[in-house]
Amino acid sequence: MQNKPATAAETSHTAPAPRTDQAVEDLGLVDSLAQLSFLVQGALGKVAAEHGLSVVQLRLLGVLRDRTPGMQELAHHLGLDKSSMTGLVDRAERRVLVRRTPSPHDRRSFLVSITPQGQQLARECEALADRQIRDLTAHLTESQRARLSQLASALVGHHAPL
Repeated sequence: MQNKPATAAETSHTAPAPRTDQAVEDLGLVDSLAQLSFLVQGALGKVAAEHGLSVVQLRLLGVLRDRTPGMQELAHHLGLDKSSMTGLVDRAERRVLVRRTPSPHDRRSFLVSITPQGQQLARECEALADRQIRDLTAHLTESQRARLSQLASALVGHHAPL
């Protein structure tokens, strides 16, 4: 029997197929949340990549959909330092996705807002992300999805800076 080299399809890094059995091992809180984070990040990474964005750029557009924060507030929300935040906004400005305007309260600071082009891209990404997450949770009952949403909202609401 001859060993054949693996094809690109055989070596590509895809997510494992969802389990269809009902008996799922309880991984514990830490491992369950960590694994869920990996699944969600993978789904968001796919959405971002399909639109030529990084996950952080995708998050930037998501934050700016309904608010116009200052650079410092935005950096805090995204967990970035000042220079990383400046670079992120610079790149998004070059793509005409966001704009900086002087703060009316402090001439030294800027507010960051999303442009119409950025809003359109954010809507497209949101629709695709919604499909990705629905696929990820398709095996859950409607009641389980609602409970997952409630629990996630409670965690996020308790810790969210914006």
